[in-house]
Amino acid sequence: MGKVMIAPSVLGCDQGNLAEEAIALQMAGADMIHLDVMDGVFVPVLTVGAGIAASIVRRVDIPVDAHLMVQKPSHLIKAFADAGCSYITVHAEVTSHLDRLLQQIRLAGSKAGVAVNPSTPVDFLRWVAPAVDLVLIMTVNPGYGGQKHLGCVHDKIPETRRILDSYGGGGALISVDGGVTDANAEELRSAGADILVSGSFITSSDDPAAAIAKLR
Repeated sequence: MGKVMIAPSVLGCDQGNLAEEAIALQMAGADMIHLDVMDGVFVPVLTVGAGIAASIVRRVDIPVDAHLMVQKPSHLIKAFADAGCSYITVHAEVTSHLDRLLQQIRLAGSKAGVAVNPSTPVDFLRWVAPAVDLVLIMTVNPGYGGQKHLGCVHDKIPETRRILDSYGGGGALISVDGGVTDANAEELRSAGADILVSGSFITSSDDPAAAIAKLR
């Protein structure tokens, strides 16, 4: 098991200064930037669009994952791919044609991610595993930062790894998002998480570099 990757979420950052905030997070040791894209429909909050994503991508040298918490991701995939996002992650809950959506992401030039809410079983992954580059396991219900981490979801991590390895998705990464702190990072990593997405624990810290080091 190699080094865990840390992906700070910029949801809690200064929304009018996200490119500079992303640069600072990269300098603090981040391996990836996690961009929460919310439409006010699938989740109750409205956040940023592809233009903001492009401004961040231009300024950092690490991958940007556009996490599309939106009802109609197919309408946005090209824009976020054109913005240069390395990963585009869509929610399994919003479509009955997930394989088509994942292929759309890859054809647009980005790596394809699929996110699952806490109550969503991961059995569906066996049918789309070859089309998946990243699985984002939500350990909170999406929509707001600073929520309490749901430890009951941890069992999904090894289950996800088993399904991916068995059905042609062995190269896909497993990311965990929601209430990730130094109190649960070791357990998440031991369960098989490759990427730890953390928002307020890092961005509300007086020393983001120290917070990232604690997660490692």
